[in-house]
Amino acid sequence: MLAIGVAAAAPASAFPLISEFFYDAVGSDDGFSFIELFGTPGTDLAGWTLEGINGSNGAAGPVLGLSGVISADGLFVIADGTAGGMPSVADADLVLDFDFQNGPDSVVLHLAENAADALGYGVFAAGEVFAGEGAPAPDPAAGASLARRFADVDSDDNAADFIVLDVPTPGSAPRNSVPEPGVASLLLLGLAGLAALGSRRTYRVASH
Repeated sequence: MLAIGVAAAAPASAFPLISEFFYDAVGSDDGFSFIELFGTPGTDLAGWTLEGINGSNGAAGPVLGLSGVISADGLFVIADGTAGGMPSVADADLVLDFDFQNGPDSVVLHLAENAADALGYGVFAAGEVFAGEGAPAPDPAAGASLARRFADVDSDDNAADFIVLDVPTPGSAPRNSVPEPGVASLLLLGLAGLAALGSRRTYRVASH
């Protein structure tokens, strides 16, 4: 039932969105962490920021100023650079220096003062600060990432929208697999319904 409900969800009305988040590598995180965004191709990310929110006290940090343009595939990968400035994430679109904490924490995507998307992850105790949407997503084990079920679907509930990927997939993300029916499809469904109704009426007449 859950798969049906997610597949029928409407695509998000506002982009970009956080589509995948990898913050805890096996061993050192240096150069392996990344955040993937999904958005309209050609979107200029100048003025956008990603901000970590500490779950224990609500303090902000790190704060990443973004730059660059979302490519034709709709995906944009921000990767952490090593001490030498190079990432270990293939095909990164932007390399910055950051280290987001393990949960319970949150990361928020901002344009100026407006929060466009937010992901909270982990188990938040009473009094801790959850800055995500709906209920928190899980806190994956080291080596796994959090990824949106469909990169273009946002129900405003992190627990429903995000799953754990044992193998992170920067630069690759599924889209909503159930398109809206076209006019021809609706016409065929209507004709099929009329045919079924006619056959039932014929059966009832013949049975008298």
